[in-house]
Amino acid sequence: MARLAMAIDLERCIGCQACIVACKTENEVPLGHYRLRMRTTVVGAFPNLQGEFRLEQCFHCENAPCVPVCPTGATYKNDAGIVLVDPAKCTGCKACVTACPYSMRFIHPEGGYTDKCTFCEHRVREGQMPACVETCPTGARAFGDLDEPNSYVRAALVAAKRSDVWKPETGARPKLFYLNSKFTNTAAEDGKVSVVSELKAGE
Repeated sequence: MARLAMAIDLERCIGCQACIVACKTENEVPLGHYRLRMRTTVVGAFPNLQGEFRLEQCFHCENAPCVPVCPTGATYKNDAGIVLVDPAKCTGCKACVTACPYSMRFIHPEGGYTDKCTFCEHRVREGQMPACVETCPTGARAFGDLDEPNSYVRAALVAAKRSDVWKPETGARPKLFYLNSKFTNTAAEDGKVSVVSELKAGE
């Protein structure tokens, strides 16, 4: 069984938001909603500033807290470890929305079901990369099987000077890794010195 995961090198990310646009286009994300968001952290006082862009999405956790709380089995993990939602089974009760420690789920305004990042599972099944990975102009994103020694994501993790997951204290064991971050899981992201920027349709 594969363990598909993604890594984002924050030293390479330039905050262009091409991945967000690609995600919305590929997955026809409804207006006013998003599956990816960008957090911009700026620390210091002018002219001595440090900044970092961090893209956030469903973390496809190994111990996904959204799965066991779903009363209908609509939220589940497939054989590749991707956390998915079956719209036909989802009642829109929001139990999984509440359980997600990263607040990366929303209720689809037309279908009434939970929506979120799927790692572009429909593309992965065809041997393609997720749209966000394929679109990134700086190659900041890597995707692949954690259990495959020669996968892109394993190579990126090995080459990184530092590797973090967001909110490790939750025990969710996310499979979205941040590489070479200066601020992930530090006091800089407690809201006192950070600004969250979200690109939404029409903006």
